[in-house]
Amino acid sequence: MSFRLRAATAADLEPLYQMAKLTGGGFTNLPPDRKALSAKLERAQTAFTRPDGEMADEVFVLVLENVETREVRGTCQLFTQVGQLWPFYSYRLTTLTQHSQELDRTVRAELLSLVTDLEGSSEVGGLFLHPNERAGGLGMLLARSRYLFIAMHRKRFADRILAELRGIIDERGGSPFWDGVAGRFFGMSFQEADYFNAINGNQFIADLMPKHPVYIAMLDDDARNAIGVPHPTGRAAMRMLEAEGFNFEGYVDIFDGGPTMTARTDKVESVRNSKCCTVVATEVDMGERALIATGHLSTFRCCYGARSIDADGNISIDSRAADILDVTPGDEVWSVAR
Repeated sequence: MSFRLRAATAADLEPLYQMAKLTGGGFTNLPPDRKALSAKLERAQTAFTRPDGEMADEVFVLVLENVETREVRGTCQLFTQVGQLWPFYSYRLTTLTQHSQELDRTVRAELLSLVTDLEGSSEVGGLFLHPNERAGGLGMLLARSRYLFIAMHRKRFADRILAELRGIIDERGGSPFWDGVAGRFFGMSFQEADYFNAINGNQFIADLMPKHPVYIAMLDDDARNAIGVPHPTGRAAMRMLEAEGFNFEGYVDIFDGGPTMTARTDKVESVRNSKCCTVVATEVDMGERALIATGHLSTFRCCYGARSIDADGNISIDSRAADILDVTPGDEVWSVAR
C-alpha cells in the first residue's frame, strides 16, 4: 500500500474524530469533539487559502491518506506562532541556590516556574497514526513531512520551533503530575482539565494558577518522577525529534509534565537538508530513498520515493512516487533523504 500526506479539508472531519477517540487522553491538539475539530479544520482552511505573506497566528492540518482506498489513517499539525490568541504557558525547571555561613551549608532547590518564554515560536504537534498502521515508517513520514512543509513555506514560520510530548498518563487515564501540582488548585480531574483546554484554551490556568514557583521537593514521588518524562508511546517520537536537532531545555507541559523540545527552525535537519529541484525524469534505477513533496499550501502532498540528483541540481524520481504526487518532468519538488 502507498500513502501520502496532503492538506486536510472539511471532508476529513469524521475520520479525524474517529482517530481522536483512540488517543487515550492527554492529546490536546486532537480532541474527541466534532465541534472543536470542525473549527480547527475551518481555521486550517483559512491558512491554506491565505496568500503567502507575513507570518500570522495560523494552524495547518495535514492528513495521511491511503492513495488506493482514500482512507485517512493519520494526521499532524503545524502552528505558525503560538501564544497569540492566549498566553502559551509552560513550566520551566530552574534551580535556586542558597548558602548559610552560620551552618556552612549550601542548599540547591529545584523549582517549577510558570513562564511564557516560548510565545511566538512555531510548533509541530497533533501527530497521530492509526494503531493499525504503525509499521513501514509511516510515523516518520507524518513527522518529517511537516519539516518539508516548513521549508517550502519558510516565511510563514518563526525562527524557533517547539514540540510538546505527551507526559505520563496512568492506567486510569489520570496524570500524576496534574494530581500533584495544578489539580490541587483547580478541583477538577486531569481528563476534565485536558478536555476543557482542548476546547476553550488554557486561559483558565492564568486565572487560577498560583504564580509562585513550585518547589519540586514538596511534590509526591509520582508527580516528581513524571517531570520531563514522555509517555511510553512517545519515546520514539522523542528520539526522532532529537535526531532532527531538537533539545530538552527544561520546559515541561503545565498539564501532564511532558517534555517540550525546542530547536532553531533553520537548524532542524529536515529543513536544513531539504532540496528544491526540477524533475527531469520519473524513472530511477538505483535511487536514494527520500521524502519527496510538491505543491503549495492547499495542494501540498508528500510521500516516500526514490530520488537521484544530478550535478546540475535536477532530480529524477521513481514512477510510483511521481504517480502519487501527480508530477511530471518540468515540475518542482522538494526532497530530503529518508
